[in-house]
Amino acid sequence: MASATASTFFSSRWGLMVAMLGMAVGTGNIWRFPRIVATQGGGSFLIAWVVFLFLWSIPLIITEFALGKALRKGPAAAFRELLGERFAWMGMWIAFVVAGIGFYYASVMGWTLRYLFAALTGQLSGRSEEIWNELAFSPLAVGLQAVAVLMAAWVVVYGVSGIERLTKVLMPILVALVVVLAVRAVTLPGAERGLAFLFTPQWGELANARVWLEALSQNAFDTGAGWGLVLTYAIYSRAHEDTNLNGVLLAVGNNAISLLAGILVLCTVFARRPDAASEVVGAGNEGLTFVWVPRLFEEIPGGAFFMVLFFLALVFAAWTSFVAVFEVGTRAVEEVSGVSRKRAMPYLVAFVFLAGLPSALWEPVFRNQDFVWSVALLVAGLFFAVAVLRFGVRRFREEMIDTPDQNFHVGRPWEWAIVLVVIQAVALIAWWFWQQRGVGLWTREGIGNMLLQWGGSMTALALVSRALLRRARM
Repeated sequence: MASATASTFFSSRWGLMVAMLGMAVGTGNIWRFPRIVATQGGGSFLIAWVVFLFLWSIPLIITEFALGKALRKGPAAAFRELLGERFAWMGMWIAFVVAGIGFYYASVMGWTLRYLFAALTGQLSGRSEEIWNELAFSPLAVGLQAVAVLMAAWVVVYGVSGIERLTKVLMPILVALVVVLAVRAVTLPGAERGLAFLFTPQWGELANARVWLEALSQNAFDTGAGWGLVLTYAIYSRAHEDTNLNGVLLAVGNNAISLLAGILVLCTVFARRPDAASEVVGAGNEGLTFVWVPRLFEEIPGGAFFMVLFFLALVFAAWTSFVAVFEVGTRAVEEVSGVSRKRAMPYLVAFVFLAGLPSALWEPVFRNQDFVWSVALLVAGLFFAVAVLRFGVRRFREEMIDTPDQNFHVGRPWEWAIVLVVIQAVALIAWWFWQQRGVGLWTREGIGNMLLQWGGSMTALALVSRALLRRARM
């Protein structure tokens, strides 16, 4: 097991938890969740979403937390130590998938910066769609992408101390902003229609397989379970951290933020535009967030002020999540090359910026990368579960999870849940393929396009993983 000095640990449990919450809470909580819950049946979707919180997110988060704390290594080195050299590529591929998301996520963070500036300066009044048309996939978007990359690198170059300092400031503010916005939304005349839609299940919808599959997908995107993010942050946890309790608190806290975001968006929509609610929530992630939300805030008293709070929360969510993505990539480079993060950072910044340029400039590329690597996250979660099964489910629990220093033991139910993770992942991936059967094989969202990118990256990493890891002498 790799050792770590005290200076490489989070200073306290509070520092660890706010950093992990910052890692988990991103723009997907604030802009994706409200749209998905609205288009998938409201209260019916919530039931399935809560079920998968316990059947997917919590088991995988506990798995990652235990693995990072026990081995003190990033995904590639952790898989090698757990299963042997020939499985290291699986961990490297998980890190690559997260990096792939980071390439286009820089553009998303850049968009949030532009809209925060517009909200602060009063430019959004009546111009939200015009600003979006000027911004999206333009040279300005490239400049803001560069700013986002530099902001993440500035934090990550200082290691765990930089991450902790940032998240200790931003996360309490982010949570407070979301709470204030949700409270304002529920006090609007007519907001009860949004609450009724959100919390009243249509029981017949629970027979719809798509509702359950979308709920599983959203849980994977919401919490970051199975991405290697929790594993990487857990490397810096103290020796006697309560892995199991922390994992449960992280998953529940993250989903609570999503639920508050759903309340603030849907109550505002149903209070101000009840006749156009389906048009608003069906506008897509960007349309809902950057076009419709400003319009809705313009219609409520004090809307300009609350609009600033909304986009400030969105910037904070994007920044803390992008920092986590950058940290996974940086850790992987450190482990496979042996180069320190400070020496590697200029090259990493240049690489992330250049790799993200196509997504920043061309919408079809952005859509393709979002599709390919978002679905790949489910494969990443599957890899973690398969690794545990190969190592031995009971052995993993007894040696790494339910250790004597833990106050809260998960017991045999965690073992059953990990087996279910494999079943869920296979079912959801098969569903994605079935959904795409009518799409051209090599189109933007075609199965051939996706499998080519997955297969090419897996093959390349499998070929180079042993040489790289041996060179680093991990």
